[in-house]
Formats: sequence, structure tokens, C-alpha cells
Amino acid sequence: MERGNQTGVGNFLLLGFTEELDLQPFFFGLFLSMYLVTFTGNLLIILAIYSHLHTPMYFFLSNLSLVDTFFSSTTVPKMLVNLWTQNRAISFVGCLAQMYSFHLFGTTDSFLLAVMAIDRFVAIVHPLRYSVIMSPCVCGLLVGVPWLITNLQSLVHTCLMAQLTFCAGSEIPHFFCDLMPLLKLSCSDTHTNELVIFAFGIIMGISPLSCILLSYTCIFWAVFKIPSAQGKWKAFSTCGSHLTVVSLFYGTIFAVYLQPTSPASSQKDKSAALMCGVVIPMLNPFIYSLRNKDMKAALKKLVGKAVSSQS
Repeated sequence: MERGNQTGVGNFLLLGFTEELDLQPFFFGLFLSMYLVTFTGNLLIILAIYSHLHTPMYFFLSNLSLVDTFFSSTTVPKMLVNLWTQNRAISFVGCLAQMYSFHLFGTTDSFLLAVMAIDRFVAIVHPLRYSVIMSPCVCGLLVGVPWLITNLQSLVHTCLMAQLTFCAGSEIPHFFCDLMPLLKLSCSDTHTNELVIFAFGIIMGISPLSCILLSYTCIFWAVFKIPSAQGKWKAFSTCGSHLTVVSLFYGTIFAVYLQPTSPASSQKDKSAALMCGVVIPMLNPFIYSLRNKDMKAALKKLVGKAVSSQS
């Protein structure tokens, strides 16, 4: 096979989930519905928080909803276009942009979950000092620093990938451009890329998870020392939604990537990416609103105001 730089050859081809034409209208309708629910649900959460809820906990939640919207928008619109037009081509620049965005928003998602765990730790373990500790400046740093770190990570991955050469007619066995499928198609030496992926994977994977585990260890210990059962439930009930989202996010990752490598690894990667980048962002608005009285009240006010303005 002739080797050459992909930027001079043309496009990559995203193979997606299936090549069976009969199933593609079904997948188009399914993913379109999921994306509309994701976009609408997270937008309502952001508007409700902006209008009525101004505590640090909801500030972090609004940022999570914003990132979830961008995260889903990184892959789903392109996938819908491919399913509708039957044209699976994506340019080299478009592929790098998609890879950059996916890792930016995906990693930021995990850091925001860690930041929200810190917020719950302060609220439960140091309730009297909560407003002092979680000042606007601290909240801004807790959100801004992860954005800087994840941008740096994505930029390094993208710059290294841009220096590789790829074989003509490269087909990506995925529904979007990701690091490992692209490296497998490269005609260059990818040793440096693999080392950087491993290093960032350790740092970006362990740091947020360790923060979450440490925060909840302290939270469990503080709740355990509360004498009354009602007091225990009241303190811990504020963590229910966050724990559910954390369990879904990391449970998916562990369920997929802790299994032994097999010929079906490519399919497992697709399933994990679909779950983390499409399904969980769609579920988060429901998880955070159904069990939260303040959020439900804010959403009712928001919808009521919109209805009254139209009548």
C-alpha cells in the first residue's frame, strides 16, 4: 500500500456502528431523539440555575450541564449527518478537531465530578464554614483550573497526532475520531504518542477518581458520627444524585476497560464512548432534577414563566 500524509490524500472514513442500510434509519431516529433530549434537558438545567439557584453546588452543576452539552455535540451531529447522507468521510482537520473536543470535554467532565465531590465534602464535613470556604474566587478556580489542564492535554495529543503520516484510504472502525483508532492507522512511529497517552491517562484518570474517593471517605465518616438516623439521611441525601452520576460514569469505564483484550475490543470501545459521551449526558438532567426539590421548583418556575410569556 502506498504511504503518504493523510492531509494530502483526502479523508478518513468513519465506519460507525453498522454497515447495514436497513438499520441506519433506526439509528438516525434513536440518536437524534437522544441528542434532542440531551440538549433540551441540559439547557433547562442551565437556565433554571442561572435564574433561581445561585449556590456553589448549582454553579458546578450548571458547568457540568454545559460540558455535557458540548461533549454530546462533539460526536452526535456528525454521526447523524453520516447516517442521513450515507457519506462517512471526515477531513483530517475535522478529525483532529473532533478528537481534541472529545478528550477536552470528556476529561473536563471527570474533573467536574471531582469538584462536585469536594463541594459535598465541604458542605457536610464543614457546614458552618461552607460559605467562607466555597467563596466565588475558590469556585472560579475549581472550575477554571480543570479547563486549563484538559485543554493542555487535548492540545498535546492533537499536536502529536498532526505530525504523524497515515495510509491512503484509512478507515476508522468507530463513529468518531479517537486517539487509539487513529494511531492504529498511522504509518509513522507512534511510540511517543503512546507514552504521552499513557502518562496523561494515569494523571487524568487517577487524579479525579482519587479526589472523589477521598472526599466520600471523609463524607461517610462524618455521616457515620451523626447520632440520629434522620440526621444521617438528611446529610447523605444531598449526595445521592452525584453518586449516581459518578457510578454510571466510572462504572462504564471499569466495566469496559478492565476486561481482558479480545477481538471485540473495538466494539467495547464504541460502547464505552457511546455510554460516556451520549447516554450519560442525556441522563444527567433527569438524575439531578427528579430527586432535587429546589431544582424541580426552579424548573417549574422557568417553564411557568415561559408559558405565561407566550399566552
